[in-house]
Amino acid sequence: MSERLSQKDLESHFLGAATLLRGLIDAGDYKQYIFPLLFFKRLSDVWDEDYHGALGDTKDDGYARATANDRFTIPEGAHWKDARNASRDVGRALLNAYQSIEAANSDRLHGVFGSAAWTDKAQMPDETLKNLIEHFSKHTLSLANVPEDELGNAYEYLIKQFADDSGHNAQEFYTNRALVHLMAQMLKPKEGETIYDPTVGTGGMLISALAEVKRQGGDPRTLGLYGQELVHITAAIARMNLVLHGVEDFHIAAGKSTLSDPAFTAGDQLATFDVVLANPPYSISSWNRDAWANDPYGRNTFG
Repeated sequence: MSERLSQKDLESHFLGAATLLRGLIDAGDYKQYIFPLLFFKRLSDVWDEDYHGALGDTKDDGYARATANDRFTIPEGAHWKDARNASRDVGRALLNAYQSIEAANSDRLHGVFGSAAWTDKAQMPDETLKNLIEHFSKHTLSLANVPEDELGNAYEYLIKQFADDSGHNAQEFYTNRALVHLMAQMLKPKEGETIYDPTVGTGGMLISALAEVKRQGGDPRTLGLYGQELVHITAAIARMNLVLHGVEDFHIAAGKSTLSDPAFTAGDQLATFDVVLANPPYSISSWNRDAWANDPYGRNTFG
């Protein structure tokens, strides 16, 4: 189907995918499967939109493919339709597609699909994956049908729903959006500035800062967005979130603690940014206090 989706219909469509996983995995693990599939479908549909637009203008297949690959490259055999056509070993087909897309777009999409156990048929049988693929195939997630802001809002809605389902662990990757919006308004980010979140989670604070610049009439495309996140899957969600909001200039580092291993440095000093906002993990009790007491970057001035 190819039609314009309302915000409510889009949110309902996304959340409907989670019902297919109930009873198979914990609610806290839904995001490891739902988000990559949603992102894969979006990339493929936008690629198709660019391809068919260019092909209609020129009737040149080679030019149309090159045009479609300008935004994101989808290698041969790594499109949504290829995974959808897999009759068996669906998890392997998806994983191969993910790896091909990440390799072809390593500057922005490295690690974006996470590391879920796609080939573990005991946990994720072919039938379940085929049902998920067919669910997402019901609607075309092109830019014409689902503009970036609307898709981004629906994605944020899904993040919140999964955070709620995760119970007490939700705060590890999701901060109340009313608070986030207030912080962004207080900091008043402007076009052309660099914005950094040292505990980026799913990227909500960066998205809110971007939205604030747009709300003030600035050009969000001029922003440089930076973040660091310890948990790989959460960092992957942040990358997806930024892409789905139409952000091109972003840098999300993953796998290391900002306290012990800051990812953004300039020589032997920490990199600096125009705007910094964060929701630090205040509740974490197990961290290296001795190392912090002798921090080489002098960040412990106030304790």
